[in-house]
Amino acid sequence: MLNCRSRCRSDDFRTFTIQNSTLNIRSRNGEGSKRVIGMSYERKLKELHLELPSPPQPLATYVPAIRAGDLLFLSGVLPMRDGQLAYSGKLGRDLTVEQGMEAARLALLNALAIAKQELGTLDRITRVVKVVGHVASAEGFVQQPQVLNGASDLLVEIFGEAGRHARAAVGAAELPRGAPVEIEVILSVF
Repeated sequence: MLNCRSRCRSDDFRTFTIQNSTLNIRSRNGEGSKRVIGMSYERKLKELHLELPSPPQPLATYVPAIRAGDLLFLSGVLPMRDGQLAYSGKLGRDLTVEQGMEAARLALLNALAIAKQELGTLDRITRVVKVVGHVASAEGFVQQPQVLNGASDLLVEIFGEAGRHARAAVGAAELPRGAPVEIEVILSVF
C-alpha cells in the first residue's frame, strides 16, 4: 500500500492511498471516494463509441462551470449538436419518452464536454454527485424520471459505480429555446 498526503488548500488535506489497484481519496473531513487505477473514462467513452461534442457556449450572462474545492458545478446544459438545439418541444405532446431520453443523453454529453474543457480530462472525475434534470412537460405528463434515465444510465455506463448519483427530476412549463430537457451536474474532482 502506498500513502501520500497532499495539501490542497490552506485548511484542507487529502490523503491518497493505493491498495489492490484502487485509488482511495479521503479529505480531512473524512469524505472520500475510490477509483480503480488504470480505468480511463476517456477510454470508456471510446469503447462505447461515444464522442464528446464541442462544449456549448453560454446562452446568456453566466459561466458553464464553477469549481469550489473538490466539486465542479456545471450550469444547465441543453441537448445541443453543432451549436443548434437537436430536439425541441414538450414531452407528452411533441416528443416521446424515448426521444426525451435521447435528448437527456445528448445534454449529458454536452455537460461532460464542459467538464473536460474545465479539467483537461474526464479522468479527474472521482464521482458524479448529483444530477438535476428539468423536463419540458405537457399537461399531465408525469414520466420525467424515465426521461432523465437517459442521462443517468449513461453516467453509470461511463463511470461505473462512481456514476451513481443523487437526482432530482422536475417537470417544467418551458425551458430555454424550447428545449425539452436541461441538465445540471455536480461532480467530485481532483
